Amino acid sequence: MEDYKKGFCLLCVLVFVSISEIHRVEGAGECGRSTTPDNEALKLIPCASAAQDENAKVSQSCCAQVQKLGKNPSCLCAVMLSNTAKLSGADPKVAITIPKRCNLPNRPVGYKCGPYTLP
Repeated sequence: MEDYKKGFCLLCVLVFVSISEIHRVEGAGECGRSTTPDNEALKLIPCASAAQDENAKVSQSCCAQVQKLGKNPSCLCAVMLSNTAKLSGADPKVAITIPKRCNLPNRPVGYKCGPYTLP
């Protein structure tokens, strides 16, 4: 009887772990399973001054990174509102203007980004 209880408990643990793994895969973040908004924000270092001052020139390297992220608007928003962006001094009201300032033709215009809307 004791072996039966141990086996049943082990089975329950395995089922729990399996269910947890399934939810974790389905619950991938805004930027996918392999990265986080904070990690993606590090790629936007060339955008630092443009994210703080709406009159600052936006570099080509910044625009290239924003264009890549802009293919996934929810990731782009998560990056702009991430802790890393905040710690870098980025102003979300200014940061959301970068895709427009880069003149990206397929930018996610009107996408709701937290309390902000992408122009």
